Amino acid sequence: MENLIFLTYTKLTAGIFLLLQAADSQIVSDYVRYFLHQHTIQLGQPATVKVAANLVRLLSYNNKNMLQTGIIVGGWDKYEGGKIYGIPLGGTILEQPFAIGGSGSSYLYGFFDQAWKDNMTKEEAEQLVVKAVSLAIARDGASGGVVRTVIINSEGVTRNFYPGDKLPLWHDEVEAHDSLLDILNAANPEPMST
Repeated sequence: MENLIFLTYTKLTAGIFLLLQAADSQIVSDYVRYFLHQHTIQLGQPATVKVAANLVRLLSYNNKNMLQTGIIVGGWDKYEGGKIYGIPLGGTILEQPFAIGGSGSSYLYGFFDQAWKDNMTKEEAEQLVVKAVSLAIARDGASGGVVRTVIINSEGVTRNFYPGDKLPLWHDEVEAHDSLLDILNAANPEPMST
């Protein structure tokens, strides 16, 4: 797969990102970013996505009794192109065409089994992710209300933001209305209608 798209992320290197799922993943990303920087200095070239994923795997495995998070690592490098690795609790490493994580992920496995296609265009893949996250938001109160994507390919990194009022609605969801702050900041505030 040439293009990789993530939901909530932190940058490890110019072309490698880590999907954040819990507070533990932030400390892992800090350590991995440091080790990847050292790796680049020692070898004189950027680390591959596989190297980054294996560092996450080692940290996860060696700290499996203390870490309570699964982690997704993805990116693009000149040797293997686009790659995604899932590292679940305990430190196993799984190279996958897509990986799902976070509190809303349990709602999405069936959706992805049905909707995933190999060789999607960049636009198709991004729209699939936006649709999936909007579904997770509709079903899971902890999934937030916006979608952030990162597209990583040979051309570089593109970040996109989709506000909650631009996401597709599911089933009987109520359309978003102005927030109380928007109403109060308006020149002529009107009470919220139901």
